Amino acid sequence: MAQIHYISSEFLSLETIENILKQNYTLALSEDAEKRILRCHEYLQQKITGTDRSIYGINTGFGSLCDKKISPADLEQLQRNLVMSHACGTGAEVPQEVVKLMLLLKIQSLAYGHSGVQLQTVKRLIDFFNRDIFPVVYQLGSLGASGDLAPLAHLSLPLLGMGEVHYQGYKLASQHVLEMFSWEPIALKAKEGLALLNGTQFMSAYGVYTLLMAKRLSRQADVVGALSLDAFDGRLEPFNQLIHQVRPHKGQLQTAEAVRQILAGSAMATREKEHVQDPYSFRCMPQVHGASKDALAYVEQVFLTEINAVTDNPNIFPDEDEIISGGNFHGQPLALALDFMAIAVAELGSISERRTYQLISGLRGLPAFLVAEPGLNSGYMISQYTAASVVSQSKQLCSPASVDSIPSSNNQEDHVSMGANAATKLYQVVHNTERVLAIELMNAAQAMEFRRPMQSSTPLEQLIADYRTVVPFVSTDRVLHDDIQQSIAFLRERAF
Repeated sequence: MAQIHYISSEFLSLETIENILKQNYTLALSEDAEKRILRCHEYLQQKITGTDRSIYGINTGFGSLCDKKISPADLEQLQRNLVMSHACGTGAEVPQEVVKLMLLLKIQSLAYGHSGVQLQTVKRLIDFFNRDIFPVVYQLGSLGASGDLAPLAHLSLPLLGMGEVHYQGYKLASQHVLEMFSWEPIALKAKEGLALLNGTQFMSAYGVYTLLMAKRLSRQADVVGALSLDAFDGRLEPFNQLIHQVRPHKGQLQTAEAVRQILAGSAMATREKEHVQDPYSFRCMPQVHGASKDALAYVEQVFLTEINAVTDNPNIFPDEDEIISGGNFHGQPLALALDFMAIAVAELGSISERRTYQLISGLRGLPAFLVAEPGLNSGYMISQYTAASVVSQSKQLCSPASVDSIPSSNNQEDHVSMGANAATKLYQVVHNTERVLAIELMNAAQAMEFRRPMQSSTPLEQLIADYRTVVPFVSTDRVLHDDIQQSIAFLRERAF
């Protein structure tokens, strides 16, 4: 029987989200969340019928059309028109795992009871999540300012029986899926379209997905880096805690400790060395990996705040009898964090590629390109080319999106965050870094075989043994693309 996660006002952590996704939890609204949604919706309906004043987005137009008053008879059509007209996405489709997160985070935000939506609207979004019905959303179109308008419009179209969805491996018109479950399209009430489209759930979903992946890659970088250090016959002194206590950046301390633990008991690490120092890519792992850890810790705090927040507009406060139009949808906090995370993760790939380069260079008793008969065999020569190509692309993708802004909506929305572009670039950077670490693992495991009968530490020897079940030792040249793909899968599936 599926486990249930109850949407409530309790703090939503990254660990909770990861469990929901990995263990296929179903969602349900807590009793308190239902009450908050109903209370807010009822208050809004009473307010609309009891006032003649203009309330932005509820009985007015949108953006620069905010001064256009809408008659009461047209309020529902106004919201329907909003969703249709804003579904202007283009480009590649958003990956379904990110769309699933968009649904979760939109449900969470609406459940706080400050958005004015109908209860049935939130429950239909929950139905989509629980049945793995994923609206087709496009990557391009959001400025990350008035929320993620275009992507969230595509996320919302299937509520109306419009647009397309992915369901059970097929791309279908959403109307057909509604018919399968005997669901009527949602008739949007006043403010509902705006509540669905305003918000940062496109940026936030990408941010949460990439942050979970980046934290895994950060741990893996320490392990794979330690394996490379041992295979390169590197020195342990740079990881001595005394060094790091006098420059006590948290991530630096964590990385040094991690490498010490990973290499504890290694015969390779403790044997006498002929060389006095190692290159920076080995010696400075605590400082470089650690800086990325600290950056990810900052980014995590930004996203934890965001996913536990209300980000549409206007915000409704029934208890205070206030409807306030502001700017909680603006993505600037996320845009800066997304750009920062891209740089931090790219650096893990950059230093990884340098370790791979050192391993194949024929230094410290290792054969050139890590193959027994170099010349006849090219060995791992071109794997480093691939890593270099990927790292270079990541550097190019790290040009910040958040420094850009193009005014929109007739200059009403005159400063935008471009956080959506930061999010999609980051997604590529994170996957690039995973590829580079997989290539380093492939080279480090190969290099260790030329150190036999010397042994590394128990955890690293176990890692190599497990890895060898999917990627055998390369004695003569073979197609390495398959080995790279298997190495990527190995990193994804193995707990670190």
